[in-house]
Amino acid sequence: MNRRDFIVRSAQFTAAAAVTTGLVPGSVALAQDAAALPFKISIAQWSLHRSIFGKKIDNLDFAKTAKSMGIHAVEYVNQFFKDKAKNEEYLGEMKKRAEGEGVKSLLIMVDGEGQLGDANEANRIKAVENHHKWADAAKFLGCHSIRVNAGSSGTYQEQQQRAADGLRRLAEYCDKLGLYVIVENHGGLSSHGRWLADTLAMAKHPRVGSLPDFGNFRIKGASKDKYGYDIAYDRYLGVEELMPFARAVSAKSHDFNEAGDEIHTDYRKMMKIVLKNAPKEWNDTGRWVGIEFEGGKVDEMTGIKLTKALLEKVGKELA
Repeated sequence: MNRRDFIVRSAQFTAAAAVTTGLVPGSVALAQDAAALPFKISIAQWSLHRSIFGKKIDNLDFAKTAKSMGIHAVEYVNQFFKDKAKNEEYLGEMKKRAEGEGVKSLLIMVDGEGQLGDANEANRIKAVENHHKWADAAKFLGCHSIRVNAGSSGTYQEQQQRAADGLRRLAEYCDKLGLYVIVENHGGLSSHGRWLADTLAMAKHPRVGSLPDFGNFRIKGASKDKYGYDIAYDRYLGVEELMPFARAVSAKSHDFNEAGDEIHTDYRKMMKIVLKNAPKEWNDTGRWVGIEFEGGKVDEMTGIKLTKALLEKVGKELA
């Protein structure tokens, strides 16, 4: 290990210890050199959506906020700089601040740019073109991917064909930039693991991949269960089906028990699935697992720290 790596790893250990102190019994002892984990921890900007929408945190300070919690890689959400995709000055400031903090930019999550699986081919092509500017922005920031949605309409098979077509068209553009197009299970049939996995395969392009999310497996529009809720798809099965295509992973969290475990997702079971089924391409993009806290019982900063502490604890057990 050279001097620079020693300094960086020492800083990571110190930051991890600082942010987890007092959150979980014995958490200081669990804080460790992140390089020893079988994966690396990043943070999805949506974890701070209340603070950003509430103007408590500025988008330009996202990297700084992440670093303050001992996290050195970020996943942006386009909603927080929606009108800045082509603003070189603004993007330049984002890049400058992230690099100044020693924080790596991984991807941009893109929403609101049309359905890539639109039933109307002209609309589908327009949606693909709408994503181009975000691919350009991601390339400028130094990201490896843009995260997109596989929204569509029609029958099960029709939606697969339409979404696969849109994804392939977008991947052809992103391929020139050296970027991946990764799809999250994020509503509609995309929350059906087998449907999405088969759709990604149908796209037949090496730049098309997935962003498996530990949550988001409720299929909206499906028949309701006896309690009136949308039908849920097994999250563990869904992640297992999507991991062979994974270029990043989203560790969704909501609520924690006194031991610091997430009560909706068994992180030990889930991370075993992630590590067992990880493809070579996940290694190539850095083996990042992104914290995405969406709970409401604790504040965002606490929820992020709890998720980070849990990932570190589980990572140590699985290392």
